[in-house]
Amino acid sequence: MSVVHPVDSCTIAGAWRLFPGRAMSLRPKADAELRLRRGGAWVTLGEADHGMPGASGDRFLREGETLPVPAGAWLVMEALDAREGDEPVLFDWTDRVADAPASTRFSREVVTPSRDLVLALGQAGLALARVLRGLLGYGEFLVAGRGRVLTPLESMRS
Repeated sequence: MSVVHPVDSCTIAGAWRLFPGRAMSLRPKADAELRLRRGGAWVTLGEADHGMPGASGDRFLREGETLPVPAGAWLVMEALDAREGDEPVLFDWTDRVADAPASTRFSREVVTPSRDLVLALGQAGLALARVLRGLLGYGEFLVAGRGRVLTPLESMRS
């Protein structure tokens, strides 16, 4: 007997565990991807196929396999080995992003190093400002004996 735990689609991205004897129900609001990291799972994908022929139905996923899950689909998964004491199924759930355009040579060789240079110069400027502020804090010690009366202890050091 399995216990089904529905999971809110806003909080499901990340790495998850599914223990034997348990089932998990997921309904993503955006296209997502299920990737098994360890173990095997019985996955049922329901509702409309959203342009993905043959997307609905049962699947048996093994370690390393990936299943694209369209937005609005209803997915229920359960560990294949349901014996108590077995290791949990480990899986990743991530949102699928649209394919990024291929980077151009100009982007790789000019734009990216330029951004790195701007960041480095900004950090160097901040470090210089912190050093100057620190030195100004010691100003009274740097001008000791030049126009101010030294205490008896300060006069003994010189």
